[in-house]
Amino acid sequence: MAIEEYVGSIVMEIDGREVEITDLSPTHETGRKLVKTMNRSRRAKGITRGIATYELDVTAVIPVPDNIVWEDIEGARITIDPMIKGGQRTTYQDCFTISVGEKYTVDSEARVDIKMGALRKVLE
Repeated sequence: MAIEEYVGSIVMEIDGREVEITDLSPTHETGRKLVKTMNRSRRAKGITRGIATYELDVTAVIPVPDNIVWEDIEGARITIDPMIKGGQRTTYQDCFTISVGEKYTVDSEARVDIKMGALRKVLE
């Protein structure tokens, strides 16, 4: 059986400072919506194209010293860096905080859960 390779590191950059991310769940809303019309066939007739949005659920390790104001983050960048040759790097740019929650575990590890929006997704 061959060894499989996976995506490498995920890093969030806030004002030039790197923060390690332990969990990232991006969601891409296409902006398309179903158009319901009043017709005899009593079914939808098509779609409308709206504005695409990116939403990110991020879990980050709280650094020491923690001088980051998590709820005030604007203009951050999250990069998913592949470790394999020829892999495509994904960057979410102009990320901003929507909501923040904290998490503490039995292993004395403090983490912060951040719901973020991103204005752009760039494949490099």
